[in-house]
Amino acid sequence: QVQLVESGGGLVQAGGSLRLSCVASGRTFSFYAMGWFRQAPGKEREFVAHVSQGGRITAYADSVRGRFIISRDNIKSTVYLQMNSLKSEDTAIYYCAANYEGTSTNQKEYDYWGQGTQVTVSS
Repeated sequence: QVQLVESGGGLVQAGGSLRLSCVASGRTFSFYAMGWFRQAPGKEREFVAHVSQGGRITAYADSVRGRFIISRDNIKSTVYLQMNSLKSEDTAIYYCAANYEGTSTNQKEYDYWGQGTQVTVSS
């Protein structure tokens, strides 16, 4: 089992920045690729970004590429999502997830999920 706990969400004005963190416990963190997903009110959960087990391979949704940066620290068992130039459409609950099989944009392939952290961007 892997337990994931997100933090860092909050209320921010459009154009501002936030950094989300997700701390993992349980099995060896470096065995898992990590992803961030989000779910806006009335919408389905969608892929945001993912990072490979070693941290070298990353990918982003078109809507956040160039604004968000995903990174990880395997010593601290933590994955981060640096969010810059935030827009009102970034308002959502953000979830981190762990995938033993590797990086994927498909949320069905992720094995463990955190409880989510709310990000609200005011315009």
